[in-house]
Amino acid sequence: MSIQTDPQAVAISDDSRAKRNVFILVLAQAFLGAQMPMIFTIGGLAGQSLASNLCFATLPISMIVMGSMLAATPVSHIMQTYGRRVGFMLGTLGGAAGAAVGAYGLYIASFPVFLLGSLLTGIYMSAQGFYRFAAADTASDDFRPKAISYVMAGGLLSAVIGPQLVKVTSDALVVPFLGAYLGIIAINLVGSLLFLFIDIPKPAAPSADSPKGRSRWELITTPRIAVAVICATVSYALMNLMMTSTPLAVVGCGFDKGNAADVVTAHVLAMFAPSFFTGHLIARFGVEKIVATGLIILAAAGAVALQGVELENFFVALVLLGLGWNFGFIGATTMLTTAHDVHERGRMQGLNDLIVFGGVTVASLASGGLMNCSGGDAQTGWTAVNLAMAPFLMLAGGALIWLMLRPQETR
Repeated sequence: MSIQTDPQAVAISDDSRAKRNVFILVLAQAFLGAQMPMIFTIGGLAGQSLASNLCFATLPISMIVMGSMLAATPVSHIMQTYGRRVGFMLGTLGGAAGAAVGAYGLYIASFPVFLLGSLLTGIYMSAQGFYRFAAADTASDDFRPKAISYVMAGGLLSAVIGPQLVKVTSDALVVPFLGAYLGIIAINLVGSLLFLFIDIPKPAAPSADSPKGRSRWELITTPRIAVAVICATVSYALMNLMMTSTPLAVVGCGFDKGNAADVVTAHVLAMFAPSFFTGHLIARFGVEKIVATGLIILAAAGAVALQGVELENFFVALVLLGLGWNFGFIGATTMLTTAHDVHERGRMQGLNDLIVFGGVTVASLASGGLMNCSGGDAQTGWTAVNLAMAPFLMLAGGALIWLMLRPQETR
């Protein structure tokens, strides 16, 4: 299938516009993105302190992902209609509002109010998910996978900043974790200024004779798109399944919150550090092989976690989890961007993130139940979490093999 080029988004020969946009998006990923490792470190612990039933400890994380899922299509439509800048600033507004409501929920010790704040935070998470697509908007075909990888690499700094801020802020006030949520409000308000400098043209309004593109059903039943969505969903959902339970498992197995923050730091570093060369690997070996490598590494993460609950096991398993997510998710994203036309971009990207974060929502809901309600102790729950990964890895691996065995012209 030939991919049409949007005349407003054509990269000039040296990709200078794309490189400027990538720089801004890297900064946004690093600074604004710090709120996500903060929330994923403390959300389950805060939920555990507020929930009347420990089975719902990770529900705040699930509500964030659910909010992201619900916001994906509207945010994508806003970006397609009004441009990326408007959509990204809307995301920071949602992040600030979610943190403010979450902080209030902590202050009055109300679990439902805290959950509402988590749902609003999902608006930021949804908008952040489009950073990777925005990186490709003004990039040439050669630079596109590298642009996506570089933007994802911005998460390296967020991996350091976020958990360290947790250590400084989580017990800074009388109410546990309240200081962290107040810090997240500031991150969103300051970080929103970055988008004043982004230079991605607003998509041209469609004319009467503009191509309509394929319907959502036609898009999702295209083999290459279907497999890309499956692999992205499985990579992200399994990463979330395991990561959401990690702070609970680390603390439940006798370590402290500082240890949990360090494990999350190592995990997020592993998620984003490979991004400096993932795009080069995709260009050299092909996207399908990189996605397959990611799925294998995710399986290895589960295998290591099942070997024991020493702190070293947590570190190694979570580092492998981050590496597997990087190859699987960036590879699937690159596969998707080459499988639809420009005028189908808003429709397909919104649908993709709706499905991906729908899967992540289910995974985060399952994570708390498996961790806290499948046995008598933290070790039993942690084992259940990791065993649950197997069938989904087989699904994604089977789909990828099916695609690779198809003739090139039918993909």
